[in-house]
Amino acid sequence: MADTVLAVEAVAKAFAAHKVLTDVRFRVRAGEIVGLLGPNGSGKSTLLNVVSGFSRPDAGEILFRNESVAGMPAHRIARHGLVRTFQLPSMPHRMSVRQVLHAGSREGAGLFDAFTPRRGDHSQVDVLLEQFALTAVADQPASSLSGGQKKLLSIALALRTKPKLLCLDEPTAGVHPQLRSRMVELLRAFNGRGVAMLVVEHDMHFIRELCSRCIVLDRGEIIADCAPDELAKNERVVEAYLGKSVERQKVLA
Repeated sequence: MADTVLAVEAVAKAFAAHKVLTDVRFRVRAGEIVGLLGPNGSGKSTLLNVVSGFSRPDAGEILFRNESVAGMPAHRIARHGLVRTFQLPSMPHRMSVRQVLHAGSREGAGLFDAFTPRRGDHSQVDVLLEQFALTAVADQPASSLSGGQKKLLSIALALRTKPKLLCLDEPTAGVHPQLRSRMVELLRAFNGRGVAMLVVEHDMHFIRELCSRCIVLDRGEIIADCAPDELAKNERVVEAYLGKSVERQKVLA
């Protein structure tokens, strides 16, 4: 059996009296690409925040590569190899796209170091710029990019750190449809190099192309853990998304 990269055990989270996550349990194994799905308000973003250290769980355990990271600060979790992107990424105003990528692998580097790439950095950055269709805007301020371009840059930046687990928050939102197939190819390629992935996404076509397994949340609880093709056959998933039973072939199309 493949090694477990991430183990989430009995995790709970509430904001005041509102319970957002309840007894959430799942695992991501090495080499997996797992979709994290659910209707709006199901707890997906909160779960991603808890796993990546941007929010502290109220209860439960989170193990990353057999080490407890529950409540650990996000920057420390990232140094361990669990990196995430955001649905609405922000970018520096005074750094170009190229400079952002150069700085992305400089852990502990100072400001001067971020602007003085090491030997080998240029070729690695150029490859990422080309892969993510950012070469034409490489010398523009990162903050001036379109929303979709910022999303692509944030994914390239996360991969620049060579993570063991990459958590993606709606990676296709704002990205041109022609680039989505390319994104699937790129993410599969990096997955083949040892990067496991946990993907929050609403685009079911993208999920079917990319993921081998899906976890579905509803009202803070896991209601399904199955292959993407099995989702439309699951009555609880159908009802969670639509509020009632409908013809299965119309669900999650």
